[in-house]
Amino acid sequence: MKKLAKLFEKGGKLEKLYPLYEALDTFVLTPGKATKKAPHVRDAADLKRMMVFVVIALIPATLMGIYNAGCQIQSFKGGDCSLLSCFGVGLMQVLPIILVSYMAGGFWEVLFAVVRKHEINEGFLVTGLLYALVLPPTIPLWQVAVGISFGIVIGKEIFGGTGFNVLNPALAARAFVFFAYPAQLSGDAVWVAVDGFTKATPLAVVAGAGKGGSAIAALAEAGYSFKDMFVGFIPGAIGETSTLACLVGLVFLLITRVASWRIVAGCALGLVGTSLLFMCFQGENSLTFFSLPPHWHLVMGGFAFGAVFMATDPVSASATNTGRWIYGVLIGVLVVLIRMVNPAYPEGVMLAILFMNVFAPLIDHFVVEGHIKKRLAYIEGKKG
Repeated sequence: MKKLAKLFEKGGKLEKLYPLYEALDTFVLTPGKATKKAPHVRDAADLKRMMVFVVIALIPATLMGIYNAGCQIQSFKGGDCSLLSCFGVGLMQVLPIILVSYMAGGFWEVLFAVVRKHEINEGFLVTGLLYALVLPPTIPLWQVAVGISFGIVIGKEIFGGTGFNVLNPALAARAFVFFAYPAQLSGDAVWVAVDGFTKATPLAVVAGAGKGGSAIAALAEAGYSFKDMFVGFIPGAIGETSTLACLVGLVFLLITRVASWRIVAGCALGLVGTSLLFMCFQGENSLTFFSLPPHWHLVMGGFAFGAVFMATDPVSASATNTGRWIYGVLIGVLVVLIRMVNPAYPEGVMLAILFMNVFAPLIDHFVVEGHIKKRLAYIEGKKG
């Protein structure tokens, strides 16, 4: 690598492609640069390692998503539903989506790095995979490329790149595809199976159950149990169906201190509290969603995936501890409000997180201002 470095360094023939070389060099080897003067900060967890930790945490959801996609397709077609068969079919369906997401998004990452002459940020390792996992397994590949292009260019690079983006790039890409191509990516039925077979998601079942009914009875009639939704054997976006896989990833993120437990806990508290409040107002003319218990809300749709992997994005989330609680609780509240008040779009996780991304800096501002006022009041009290 050292011999190749001369070609990419200043004055070399491939000087313009230095960001590409630097990304490969630091990914494979430890960076050779070191500070020569104090202060010296020694920390094993740099940005690259943190992003790799998130990718590792996503492995359970990815594997479960691949298997579930194959299982759904095989069950619709009446084919072999063995473990290897389902995983093989699912891999053929999901792997192209992940590859297209990385290739199209990676192109824009490298292009902006070369033009701006800065390092290629490792955050795309996470963004490319997150975006792929929140898509249905039957989405056209060209839509995958268009969506990730929007997420990287408009959602991140025009703000200055990683660390300056207001919105989560993966969710911005997902939102663009959803609103631009609703026929292929609808909120109430994100799964469209092969050969014309379709099956409504649990959220779509409850949303279409009418008024005054029982949500649990409607789900049971459609063939959905709490166990199936918790484990992930239901139609839905690739990585969002299994709450169990998301929890496994959460444990890893908490152990490595990559994700904020306050945000995740706040999301859960906000969702549980709001859904309990709505249950108190359940009546004969209320939507079926009003009868859905809080613990069912937790395992339906993309809540677990969003709370664990999307809401905890350190760039677009609140940075203060108090702000993280407020940010998380409001996400949970908005998820329930969108699901219940807007039955035309029962999955409110994406919109809730994007909405709170915009308000995260404002939340931190008021939290910091509050701390400043308290300290000033304390100082004045000491002087008095």
